[in-house]
Amino acid sequence: MNRLVFDAAERVLWTGAQASLGVLVTDLTGLPMWWAAPVALALATGKSWVAGRLGRLGTASTLPASKDPATPSTTYGP
Repeated sequence: MNRLVFDAAERVLWTGAQASLGVLVTDLTGLPMWWAAPVALALATGKSWVAGRLGRLGTASTLPASKDPATPSTTYGP
């Protein structure tokens, strides 16, 4: 259950950061506000690309393997 909480928190934090940066960039550059969505999408794509290379192989997670829900649990015995 803790892994899912970490995963949800990671997604919420990254989505909020990308949306905030999208609004900030459009405000600072003087672009119309509708550009905030494409800017946030570009940031999300960049984050996924970087996380795919730095994070656990095959995921776009920035969580460590011990907290990533995509990491299989270690089980012992039958």
